[in-house]
Formats: sequence, structure tokens, C-alpha cells
Amino acid sequence: MPSDLDELEVLTLFVTDVPAAKAFYQEVFGLPVVYEDDASAALRLRNLLLNLLTAKEAPGLVEPAQVAAEGAGVRALLTVRVPDVDAVCAQLAERGVKLLNGPVDRPWGRRTAAFADPSGHVWEVAQDLPR
Repeated sequence: MPSDLDELEVLTLFVTDVPAAKAFYQEVFGLPVVYEDDASAALRLRNLLLNLLTAKEAPGLVEPAQVAAEGAGVRALLTVRVPDVDAVCAQLAERGVKLLNGPVDRPWGRRTAAFADPSGHVWEVAQDLPR
């Protein structure tokens, strides 16, 4: 990749319910809202904007590709590195988040756990295991 294209700036998730998705990311990740309108909410995740866009507005961004239907299956896994997966999972449980799997030690040297947001986007928390 050319060096002038090396920074991920915005991650846009197509959601069915912007207020519910916004509340999830505020509660679970503690993210501040930096912009919102009737169709979207943008939250700050360090140097990244997490843009929650209602799926009805998504076709204009991805045409001629099609927006996948809700419930069509998982199409991405978003991983956040953390120092202690078990501690993060305890915090998620306190916030009412149900894990899809984990925590589990993976053969590639990481401990992981996964959970989904209200629109089905799957997040993974992961830590490196000592070698």
C-alpha cells in the first residue's frame, strides 16, 4: 500500500437502529459522539471515527454493490487489542453484553472473546499470550 494511504480514518457500520447502536457504543466502549443527524452518528475511537449509518442510506455509498440484508451472516470481525481479555469480558458482562465465544486461548498465540453490537457487527477483544 502506498505510504500516503496508511491511516484508517473512518469505519462505517451499516445499522438498523442508529439510536440503539449509538447507545451501545457509548455504554460499552465509552465513546463520545462527535456528530449526529437523522441518519447517522459518528463517535470518536482514538484516532478513528466510528460512523453508524442507517442501512437505508448505505446504498449510495456502495453502489453498484449491494448492502447485505440484516441477519445474512457475519461478514467482518473487528478486533481490539487489550491487555487483559478476562478483565474486559467481566466489564462487558457488567454492561449486559453477552459473549458469542471465549475467552479462549487460540493456537496462534492470542486469547480472544467475541461479542456483537445490536446490528450484528462482531467485535473481538484479544491479548497476546506469553510465548
